[in-house]
Amino acid sequence: MNKFFLFAFILISANVSAQELKPTMTQALLKVSVVDDKNKPQANQRVTFTSVKDGKEFSGTTDAKGRFQLLIPPAQNYKVKYKIFTKVQSDLVLEMPSADGAYTFEYNITATPPRTFTLDNVFFDSGKSTLRAESNKELNELAEYMKIKTTLFIEIAGHTDNVGAPEANLKLSEDRANAVKKYLETKGIAPARVTAKGYGDTQPTADNATAAGKQKNRRTEVRIVSE
Repeated sequence: MNKFFLFAFILISANVSAQELKPTMTQALLKVSVVDDKNKPQANQRVTFTSVKDGKEFSGTTDAKGRFQLLIPPAQNYKVKYKIFTKVQSDLVLEMPSADGAYTFEYNITATPPRTFTLDNVFFDSGKSTLRAESNKELNELAEYMKIKTTLFIEIAGHTDNVGAPEANLKLSEDRANAVKKYLETKGIAPARVTAKGYGDTQPTADNATAAGKQKNRRTEVRIVSE
């Protein structure tokens, strides 16, 4: 199971410093900050706030300091969406309070992405390194994420179950990892940003004695090299 942690805290301020946007009587100024668990600002991170009341969306992308601002209607609840690789975290709710007059609302997010991430919807023909068409959606999303996170370097790690000779499994896993790398290149990702490596059956995450375990072990992972 892929896990990452997302926490948030909020502050309300009646004082507004010099800035391009200013709150109004009908819209609060929402100041968003995104950092990782080491308090490092996360640039180029898109966060979307969807109104529970009417479904309207308000979103922004963080700058080099991990910040952005937007105007948003107060006295509403908003679902918060934040994307990591190809997965969307959406279990946070922002409660914008009601207040007299114009005000500023600070919303700070700490997000810790996993260092290793399994691509659950990448599939190959049996015993081959040919990507199946249903893999395109998740790989396209990964490519788009890498275009936003321009400093991200990754490894594509291929894994198999223990059926067959270890040498054949290693070769198959390498070929599959390279197939994913080549696909990302066709979507505009520089070859130098993606390393492909096969591990065969040497790193199982489940019991190969069961069919379910074998299926979990046949996987394609993304590993963060640097960001």
